[in-house]
Amino acid sequence: MENIIEVRNVSKSYQIGVKREYYYSLRDTIVEAVKKPARWLKGQRANKETFWALEDINFSVKKGEVIGVVGRNGAGKTTLLKVLSRITPPTFGHAVIRGRVNSLLEVGTGFHPELKGRENIYLAGAILGMTKKEIDSKFDEIVAFSEIGQFLDTPVKRYSSGMYVRLAFAVAAHLEPEVLFVDEVLAVGDYKFQRKCLEKMGQVSQEGRTVLFVSHNMASVARLCSRSILLEKGRLVMEGSTPDVIEKYIGLRETIGAEVTWENPLEAPGDSVVRLKSVRILSEHSVPSSKLDISKDFFIELAYQNFIEGAKLLPRIRIVNNEGVVILTASSLPSICTEPDTWYDRPSPKGVFRSVCKIPGNLLKEGYYFINVTIGNLAGLIDSSGHVEQDHVISFEVVDKGGIYKEHSNVLVGVVQPRLDWKTEHQK
Repeated sequence: MENIIEVRNVSKSYQIGVKREYYYSLRDTIVEAVKKPARWLKGQRANKETFWALEDINFSVKKGEVIGVVGRNGAGKTTLLKVLSRITPPTFGHAVIRGRVNSLLEVGTGFHPELKGRENIYLAGAILGMTKKEIDSKFDEIVAFSEIGQFLDTPVKRYSSGMYVRLAFAVAAHLEPEVLFVDEVLAVGDYKFQRKCLEKMGQVSQEGRTVLFVSHNMASVARLCSRSILLEKGRLVMEGSTPDVIEKYIGLRETIGAEVTWENPLEAPGDSVVRLKSVRILSEHSVPSSKLDISKDFFIELAYQNFIEGAKLLPRIRIVNNEGVVILTASSLPSICTEPDTWYDRPSPKGVFRSVCKIPGNLLKEGYYFINVTIGNLAGLIDSSGHVEQDHVISFEVVDKGGIYKEHSNVLVGVVQPRLDWKTEHQK
């Protein structure tokens, strides 16, 4: 199948650290034009620094693919989409796109603020090269999807950001571009509308159109994209299946290990009240293990040192899966414990404490997980903040050694997979 997008050696640089002059007279402009070549020759550009937002990016996309673009803030994701959308030219390299392109890169992209919503729908269609008859045939679908019909004859400059995104996405998805670029702009919408947009993008891909989807929501990327690319400091560091790219992005495989220990208290997570000493994953036999049987109980152990006499420490853990979804939160709060913790809400003496949380077997699905740790203080601080707040402390893998769930993996959908009691009776 022919590639609908081909990106070859694309690089984009910016000059930063340059004093900006906002007002130029004609004389100033002429003088500056004369001086620039001389400054270049004399090397008087020391106040300028070249920042490479993108460096030597190469990848291809087939027709109908939905590709995730992930990476930390400043990795170059938005810059890449701006280059592909022809909003900004690359410094080096080139990109070939075969088909009409529509982009949702930020709130307000492509709309004229003085025009009404109705007029902007026709303007967007005209920019894509569609006739009025073609736009008319899609108009009612666009309005119904956006759910802002009563505001169609209001200038969009009076829209809220959520209304703006609703109409912008409805226009972009229904005017049938061959290629659709969507940046983090959907995060502005409410949860219901985000789900609606994700379902529409899935439908768009089934119709043979191509989507590049930028998001920090790994669950959405995993749900929508079969393949993804990972950008880091302007470079493409990985391209492959979405689960593998997400695992690389959040660093799961790099932190796999049965335990982590901080020998030097000054380097341990925490503050002057309490600091972590170690975190361990223990098998059902209380042996450190980073690979756990799906059907067996295991334990998460926290060791921490209290420096303040009388502190009422409250340890808490979160188990997060490889899509960034919090699977569960556990703490020693009596309301969520099977048995009361003897040290809950008691003034603690100085010294080292050890807290252990038991995770039952047949709860987590097969896959990679990591642990976030928080230790708070109930003495005048009854909220979710804490003295220790450390994400990605340690990670582990759950393995279905008996293949119990693999046989039915196509129907066992969900973030957890507990064994539950069922009982059926025949009612005569």
